[in-house]
Amino acid sequence: MKVSARNVFKGQVSQVQEGSVNAEVVLTLPGGEKLVAVVTLASLKSLGIAVGKEAVALVKAPWVMLMTESEGIRLSARNCLQGKVLSVTDGAVNAEVVIELAGGSKVYSIVTRDAVNELGLAAGVSATAVIKASHIILGVPA
Repeated sequence: MKVSARNVFKGQVSQVQEGSVNAEVVLTLPGGEKLVAVVTLASLKSLGIAVGKEAVALVKAPWVMLMTESEGIRLSARNCLQGKVLSVTDGAVNAEVVIELAGGSKVYSIVTRDAVNELGLAAGVSATAVIKASHIILGVPA
């Protein structure tokens, strides 16, 4: 599978909570981290998503927000993945920041250079990747 999304997370569906219109799907990554995605019931059924099945979560890098000094902060975003900055690649306006999670997964984010400076993002700095559940696209093997 070739996609333009920088973040492609392979994992196993560990929980499905169906609502009247949408379903909340928890995907457990190989390192133990969990991603929560919200999909329509129609997508849940057409993809055959169920507990124990393999799935892939796609997240475009601009949809990944970053924060530092996150202790004591609670957000409505369901996915707050803590790790360390692996690299920062500067562009003319934006920068790509790569965070490595404890389990080894990498999260890519595109943020402004101003944000990089304001947050003090540099290799080795602790940071949290914040991803809304509605910004995760799920796929399954064919």
